[in-house]
Amino acid sequence: MMARTCNWGRGLIMALGLAWAGGALTGWAEEANAPVMYTAERPLVVGIVIFEGFEQLDVFGPVEMLSMLRDRSKVVLLAERAGPVKGSKGVVVMADRSIDDPGPLDVVLVPGGMGTRREVNNEAMLVRLRELDQTTPYVGSVCTGSAVLAKAGILDGIRATTNKRAYAWATSQGPKVVWVPRARWVEDGKYITSSGVSAGMDMTLGLIAKRFDVATARECAQGAEYVWAEDATIDPFAAVNGL
Repeated sequence: MMARTCNWGRGLIMALGLAWAGGALTGWAEEANAPVMYTAERPLVVGIVIFEGFEQLDVFGPVEMLSMLRDRSKVVLLAERAGPVKGSKGVVVMADRSIDDPGPLDVVLVPGGMGTRREVNNEAMLVRLRELDQTTPYVGSVCTGSAVLAKAGILDGIRATTNKRAYAWATSQGPKVVWVPRARWVEDGKYITSSGVSAGMDMTLGLIAKRFDVATARECAQGAEYVWAEDATIDPFAAVNGL
């Protein structure tokens, strides 16, 4: 009887251990849906990956919206190496940390820009993004940043969107992605992707609404004097580009 009880106990411990590991390996899905009270002591930490040729508004549009949360959010700029990184418009930005040592993150965000044409073939970057996907509650992209996530295989089977002017190229990087041609931004579980450039601000406000509430997102938009496209399905640029 004692042996049977011990075996049952070991089985329960093993099952609990596997359940915990499974939650971690699926992107902390349960954690991502749990309510979190973000404060100055526990801010929403967003790691934005930058690289040579990144699109500035893809980064600083979301940064502006997140900044309206004040000390309840923190942005960390990540690159292959900490230090200066030149964007697509020639502006040099300082990366805070290496992508190999990002620290704890709630969100990892990949911007677009002409540099994505190179990054889709940067295996070191793709490997690191796959690793971050396993440990980060939310993963997102702006513009053609979704092409990089798609090439890494992260968006396989996931609904996602991208820049409409670069739609053909971006979608070719992920044939297994469920691409949505008409959307300002798309949410699918822990993944959130936006259309081109300025759409990243709408998507970020959508993320704020998800992790805080809609009222907070609206306050952030008002603080930036920005008209938030709250309906993610309205995409005037899809038709312009024949989608």
